[in-house]
Amino acid sequence: MSGWLKIVGLGPGSEAMITPEVTAALQDATDVVGYVPYVNRVAPRAGLIRHGSDNREEIRRAEHALQLVLEGHRVVVVSSGDPGVFAMAAAVFEALEAGDAQWRRLDIQVLPGISAMLAASASVGAPLGHDFCCINLSDNLKPWVLIEKRLRLAAEADFAMAFYNPRSKARPEGFARTLEVLREACGPDRLIIFARAVSTPEESVRVTTLGEATPEMADMRTLVIVGSRQTRLIERKEGSPLVYTPRSAD
Repeated sequence: MSGWLKIVGLGPGSEAMITPEVTAALQDATDVVGYVPYVNRVAPRAGLIRHGSDNREEIRRAEHALQLVLEGHRVVVVSSGDPGVFAMAAAVFEALEAGDAQWRRLDIQVLPGISAMLAASASVGAPLGHDFCCINLSDNLKPWVLIEKRLRLAAEADFAMAFYNPRSKARPEGFARTLEVLREACGPDRLIIFARAVSTPEESVRVTTLGEATPEMADMRTLVIVGSRQTRLIERKEGSPLVYTPRSAD
């Protein structure tokens, strides 16, 4: 069987953060499949067909990619960041498990990318330097009650927390409630970082506290990090402050 499927991450935005392994896969592909803005990040060239689709068509997109591979195409499924972090790798395997038995014979690889979480952390220092967790605040695929439970348990365990998809126009109330829960669980002085569009020309990074944070500080291009009790701020006379979480805990 000549076709193959590579599920790749394009990193947080900058071309410099696309790995050489992913670049090589894109150069050898006959087809690129993904959400339209991510597909558009792949330059057109002779011999490459780009298949863009809507954001909420993950399973249909995955099925299309698997069928193309079965027909002998060399297919790259693209996500931003890392494909295994709230992205297309899981969707492809969901489709694979439920779909055509022939798909299980295909050559499938997942190629990692630099996640928005890691890029955001690096932009301020090392707030994820000790134990941390990552939570998707979108309630499209899980109920809000589960999100709130995980927020409270993560705060109780004193993890640093990284949040994806914090606030959309369709559900602005969710992030407002997130801040309320975190203030109740962590107190107003806990450090919070709003890192928007990291590695792109639109990048903006703000370090503040839960007491000063407002819902409007985040949108869907923002990665939010809340520190643990151990997380520290280093003020500097020149340059932005640095934030880090020590490697050991009390």
